[in-house]
Amino acid sequence: MASTSVSRIVPASPDRVWGLIGGFDALPDWLPYIRESTPLEGGRVRRLKNPEGEVISERLVDFNETERHYSYAILEAPFPVTGYVSTLRVHTVPGQENAAEVQWSGRFNPDGATEDEVTDLFTGIYRDGLDALHKTLTA
Repeated sequence: MASTSVSRIVPASPDRVWGLIGGFDALPDWLPYIRESTPLEGGRVRRLKNPEGEVISERLVDFNETERHYSYAILEAPFPVTGYVSTLRVHTVPGQENAAEVQWSGRFNPDGATEDEVTDLFTGIYRDGLDALHKTLTA
C-alpha cells in the first residue's frame, strides 16, 4: 500500500478553517478542481464532478468535529488506485491563534500505474488543494 501526506500552514484560526473545509460536501467552496458536489445517502456519500465532467464518488468513513478531521474512501473515480482512504485534518499551531495547519493524507493501492506515479498524483492533488485553500482564506 502506498501513501502520501501534505501539510500547509494557512492564515486563519483552526475554527475558521474547519468551518470552511469541515463539511463533507464543501469541496467546491475551496477546491477549484471540484466544480460540483451532490450529497447522497443523507450526506454520507458525495458525488463530485471535476472540470472535465468526470465523476468521483466518495463515502465518509470517519468524522470528528471536536478534533477537526474526517476520512473518506473512494467508491468510483478516474484514478488508477484501489483501496483509497484519505483524511483531511486541521491542527492548531501553538502560540498562533490566527493560523492553522491543514494536513491532507491518503493511502491507496496502485492499479494500472506504478506506486511512484500514484503517489506523485495524490501528492500533487493535495498540494494544489492546500494552495487553493490558502488563496481562498486570503481573498
